[in-house]
Amino acid sequence: MRRRDFIALLGGTAAACSGAWPLAARAQQSAAPVVGVLAAGSPSGYWAEMFAAFRQGLGDAGYSEGRNVTIEARWAENQYDRLPVLATELVGQRPAMIAAFATPAAKAAKAATTTIPIVFVTIADPVQIGFVVSLSHPGGNMTGVSQLSVVVGPKLLELLHQAVPSAAVMALLVNPSNPNAVTESRTAKEAAQRLGVQLHVINASNASDFDPTFAKMRELQVAGLVIAQDILFGTEAEQLAKLSVRYRIPAIYAQREFATAGGLMTYGTNGRDAYHQAGNYAGRILKGEAPSDLPVMQATKFDLAINLKTAKALGLNIPLPLLGRADEMIE
Repeated sequence: MRRRDFIALLGGTAAACSGAWPLAARAQQSAAPVVGVLAAGSPSGYWAEMFAAFRQGLGDAGYSEGRNVTIEARWAENQYDRLPVLATELVGQRPAMIAAFATPAAKAAKAATTTIPIVFVTIADPVQIGFVVSLSHPGGNMTGVSQLSVVVGPKLLELLHQAVPSAAVMALLVNPSNPNAVTESRTAKEAAQRLGVQLHVINASNASDFDPTFAKMRELQVAGLVIAQDILFGTEAEQLAKLSVRYRIPAIYAQREFATAGGLMTYGTNGRDAYHQAGNYAGRILKGEAPSDLPVMQATKFDLAINLKTAKALGLNIPLPLLGRADEMIE
């Protein structure tokens, strides 16, 4: 073989190899399963933490974004009417499974597909709202984590009543577009009747409603406020906490972030733990387990936090028995 031909052969082989490896790498990358994330909130603040917890759970199951899994996320930015379109978009990406962050997102995902596995995190009873047949044997293509915050609603009212026993008039703040609003309103009214207090159900559909809503509660002489769990309220927990202090209305919410932002009290589950569990379930499904065989996990630990600085600012003396039950006191 002539030297020129030998060099040309080496050059051709090198060129072929240099093209073959990127092609192989691209093929390997494209073979990575796609996890669709459908979220009712926005990718910042509280929801950034929940997304990080989900990815950590996915990682604990052996899946790392950019290495052996691709994540396609769609965020509704608290506009629930966008969820059906976003769900359809995700289904069109042919994901291996879909993670639905919050009840409205899970409802949209359920309507968009009956075959792609769905892992949800919901504050509602997943059996009652038709996500699964039973908690132990979900059936179908859905499973996930229930934070049971709708069930906790009456407990929030009870705890607030213990903190402010003189309050004869209270309010429940709900987002009327949330699928849980009707159930939460009903159970809260039943609890209020047992406690012998008057309860007003107040609606707020977006952050611009908050100021006039608090002004209305002051006109109604509301002396205690329960905030129903909702994506909007969770995202705007800091603003709600500040308004409750400005209008001097003792308030309780299900997310710890509300108390750390200046709200009086919180009682609820650990959201990060719930989303971590959802990520782990997503990993198990990617490994081949069927959602119908994975029992719906339920929250088992509930934490009570009381902001003593806010209590002092509102002129409240929290009863000692209630202080004794607190898992955290913020000073």
